[in-house]
Amino acid sequence: MLTDTISESDKTGCDLKLLVETSSGEKVYRNENSIVVRLPRNRNCLITSYVNGGYSEGLEAIFNHQPKPTEGCRSEDMEGGSVEAYIKIHAGRLGLNPNKVAGMMTAAKMKNAAFATRCFRNLEVTAIVTAGIEVNGGRAGDPGLWHEENGKSVYVGGTINTIILISSCLPPHALTRAIMTATEAKTVAIQQLMAPSRYSTGIATGSGTDQICIISNKDSPNVITWAGKHSKAGELIAICVIEATTRALALQTGLTPDSQRDMLVRLDRFGIDEKKYWDVASSLDGENKHELFIRTLRDFSRNPAVVVMTCALLHICDEVEWGLVPELTAKKTALSMMKALPGIVGTPRVPDWNYVLDEKQSILENWIRLSAWSVKNGGGDQP
Repeated sequence: MLTDTISESDKTGCDLKLLVETSSGEKVYRNENSIVVRLPRNRNCLITSYVNGGYSEGLEAIFNHQPKPTEGCRSEDMEGGSVEAYIKIHAGRLGLNPNKVAGMMTAAKMKNAAFATRCFRNLEVTAIVTAGIEVNGGRAGDPGLWHEENGKSVYVGGTINTIILISSCLPPHALTRAIMTATEAKTVAIQQLMAPSRYSTGIATGSGTDQICIISNKDSPNVITWAGKHSKAGELIAICVIEATTRALALQTGLTPDSQRDMLVRLDRFGIDEKKYWDVASSLDGENKHELFIRTLRDFSRNPAVVVMTCALLHICDEVEWGLVPELTAKKTALSMMKALPGIVGTPRVPDWNYVLDEKQSILENWIRLSAWSVKNGGGDQP
């Protein structure tokens, strides 16, 4: 069962402290830079580790580790000259047998790890997640940043690492299906927060360096043969991963529903910031006072009605990008929506819509111009 109690007497090597013990006997320890899961006998595992990765049986431990920033961004700069060598070196420091462990690495802090557990009858699922995508968040299909050739690779900071412990026995094919379910669940957590990709204007689906590990109990008489969305096992896996990923992102980077209730935050994935707004405002008629404008812009940006309208307009932009709606129709509809802004937020009525809005411009360009005009003319009702 999960426990929040840290027992000083339950230390095991390298100042590791016991955090969690599952009902089937896995023990989870943590120190400043690592989380270690010690495994009872007869466990099977599917993991993305460079060492003992893929499908394994007989591993004694799994660990998640945050290397020091000074240990380099390229694998050849790491201690030992490669990711594989570094994992084995660190395993030894943790008091583990390097030949009987698998390891994952991340830039996220271990103190920000999140835990979630769910039970159904004789099935228990626990997820342990560290997460950070503020630098390395990406969407599947974004342009790649490196190409492996001649054994050279790059270690990039910012990662979502997931460890899932399952009390029942899952054969190899079921572990593989569980990986799919867990990956979909991770993406659900990210998309429910509308976290942006850092390499395109899309919503992130993960980071570029995510890793995952799923462990099951081969000694359990309860055999799970399917872990997809229609099964209770899949349901529990997904719920745990969503909950732990959401909490880990909040702990590591402050990414929460509240932090996303901001027009400027939502526009960030399109490269639109306060400077862009000031440049647009400066092109409009009237007095320009930078300090007053920025202060009013920040208040305007947190107005719930402004956030809702921004979200609606950005979703239209996404639908155009995905080819789901015609661009011309989307523009006309978006312009009609924008004209409701003064009445919704209490800014002065626009005297000449042709001065502020231009059907030839994109939806985003028109929205920036209208919202900049609104801020310049008082910003309307405060949130």
